Amino acid sequence: MICARAAAAPSLWRLCTGARRPLSVYGEKISIRFCSSGMTLDNINRAAVDRIIRVDHAGEYGANRILAGQMAVLGRTSVGPVIQKMWDQEKAHLKKFNELMVAFRVRPTVLMPLWNVMGFALGAGTALLGKEGAMACTVAVEETIAQHYNNQIRMLMEEDPEKYQELLQLIKKFRDEELEHHDTGLYHDAELAPAYVVLKSVIQAGCRAAIYLSERL
Repeated sequence: MICARAAAAPSLWRLCTGARRPLSVYGEKISIRFCSSGMTLDNINRAAVDRIIRVDHAGEYGANRILAGQMAVLGRTSVGPVIQKMWDQEKAHLKKFNELMVAFRVRPTVLMPLWNVMGFALGAGTALLGKEGAMACTVAVEETIAQHYNNQIRMLMEEDPEKYQELLQLIKKFRDEELEHHDTGLYHDAELAPAYVVLKSVIQAGCRAAIYLSERL
């Protein structure tokens, strides 16, 4: 995240507003500006940062596909605006991780096409159970993601909280928003979904497997 003059040592880039430089991820134009920070390619744990960005990017992409599937089924119902609001936040999360992929020179997981299909299918499939099914899916996914973000926060805090301050702040912000989605799901009757406990357990097992694979592949 990070600004360096052209002749400086290799560095990361901090994303912020201001003068813009167009870049592209998956065909989508994004803009970043370079500002100074204490993180450089030489003083971070590259393997750990690569894993964090890769898996979080995959997770936010999958969340977007789940919500796209839910909107396809329930978008015109009374719960449509609730799902849309959560989707708008997930779109912002994905945009930020798209930028970080470029800034930190991290490759995406090779499983992106699979998460594309499976995410949409999970979202649409649970939405076909009704509003309660969609919200049960939201609770299961967001609870797992929040736990995953907490694990990353603990790891970065143990590594060097000052060095990774900006990344920690970003992950904490996204974690808190995922927990808001979790609470939204409960408020909108997630626990009334058919076989709620079983459905939640199955979805969370799938999420944990997706996290494991996306970190490594």
